[in-house]
Amino acid sequence: MMQALIAFAEEVEGGSESPVPFPPPRNLVEWAPIFGEGSTFEFNKIALIAVIAFALPTLIFLFARGGSADNPSKMRIFAEGIVNFVEEKIAKPGIGHGYEPYVPLLTTFFLFIVIGNLFEVIPFFQMPLNARMAAPLILALTAWAMFIAVGLKHHGFKYVKDVIWPPSVENPFMRGFVGFIELFSTFIARPLSHAVRLFANMLAGHILLVTFGVLTIGTFAAIGLSFSGGISAVAWVGSLAGLIAFTGFEVGVSFIQGFVFAILAAVYIGSSLHPAH
Repeated sequence: MMQALIAFAEEVEGGSESPVPFPPPRNLVEWAPIFGEGSTFEFNKIALIAVIAFALPTLIFLFARGGSADNPSKMRIFAEGIVNFVEEKIAKPGIGHGYEPYVPLLTTFFLFIVIGNLFEVIPFFQMPLNARMAAPLILALTAWAMFIAVGLKHHGFKYVKDVIWPPSVENPFMRGFVGFIELFSTFIARPLSHAVRLFANMLAGHILLVTFGVLTIGTFAAIGLSFSGGISAVAWVGSLAGLIAFTGFEVGVSFIQGFVFAILAAVYIGSSLHPAH
């Protein structure tokens, strides 16, 4: 995106009256390597955001160890607030009885996703981690492996058998048909939809902000080039207002997507832990 805007600025300085070019789609989600180009360890902006999204919660909880229950530090109060939120709003409603062992995993999901998403509105980054499919897919596969492991641990092979051959369906033909649908939806469609939901929402928001960013810069430049000044000024104000509004909206979406992903993971784990419900 920045390359396209720089090219436009150079055209303006040279007296060209070309409209601002929209960045090629691949430039919205692909970034030049910081180091290790062409190798297995190639490291770019997305990888940097992932490292920060992992390191920041780790540091929060390490520093939260300071203080005591009677005299907690501010960081401890903050960390306990996060855990309490995940416990009360995600783990308990999603899993029910026996939710306690899964609070750390759900907290990790929530914080990693929220922090990674917020880079959408941070200057110089301006890219949500989860607008690339890799991170949502890894997170979804982790949740997938967890709920299958929970089902096998607590119910053995009966967990898989009840999915393939659901005992609540009496007709043998319908039981096989329903079992096939349940098998596909539980073990194949569930992780895919879990990942795509997060990825698609963040990519759509990213494209939306880029669009309004380009419109804002383009209409502002048009005013200076005397392209129907009054109309361009109105368009610039509208584009700028849209950019500000959608930036705030994306901040909210960043938290909502972290919450939705975590609570779906909790529901999946709960369905394996308490299949009768």
